[in-house]
Amino acid sequence: MAIDRTKPVGSLAAEIPGSTGVLEQLGLDYCCGGGNSIKDACLSAGLDPEEVIRRIEQASNSDDAASQQWQKKSLTELIGYIIDRHHEFTRRELARIEELSAKVKAVHGEKHSELVDIESTFQGLKSELTTHMLKEEQVLFPYIRTMEGALAHDKAVPQPFFGTVKNPVRMMMMEHDGAGQALSELRTLSGDYAIPSDGCASFHSLYQALRELEADLHEHIHLENNILFPQAIAMEARAGGGV
Repeated sequence: MAIDRTKPVGSLAAEIPGSTGVLEQLGLDYCCGGGNSIKDACLSAGLDPEEVIRRIEQASNSDDAASQQWQKKSLTELIGYIIDRHHEFTRRELARIEELSAKVKAVHGEKHSELVDIESTFQGLKSELTTHMLKEEQVLFPYIRTMEGALAHDKAVPQPFFGTVKNPVRMMMMEHDGAGQALSELRTLSGDYAIPSDGCASFHSLYQALRELEADLHEHIHLENNILFPQAIAMEARAGGGV
């Protein structure tokens, strides 16, 4: 497999099974920053593009990676996976982290003032994500499912109240950028989730939970930005809509 060095990271992540694990491990942004080429993304992060591409090529050969080729599945299947896997995980973890954050700040906040900012940034992220997921589940996702079903049965696609799928997609991607910025701020405030020497078990749990939320949101946003949304826009165009 020959990987084009100028290929956007998001497209690479969408098309090559197993690549997201490598990108996540190396700290390369493939969701909100997915428009950057793999070469530029590597150079900006101080990584050797050739070595990164070699690792991606190795990962693409695994059987586990092959099972995650969402490009070949229906958008309805992908939406179901996003809701069942990522939305449910996000809701569960947001509630758990909120409790952990308050508990850790109450015990360690006086000595570790960064916990105040971490809690504030997290609360903003929680509020944004909660509303964001509801809008997807109640407005955007149902329309995409309806559109796909209509095309499958050679029926006319109903005109949505928002005019074109591009409008809610644009809003969702803007909100994804906001979530990405909040995740970056949380990582900076926590010093890359470095647990202090006096950190208790709850401190450990908080930083581990934030780290896992970040990784899951990267995959979550990638599936939407780089696979679901572009395919929905293309589907609408084939149906003669989106004007």
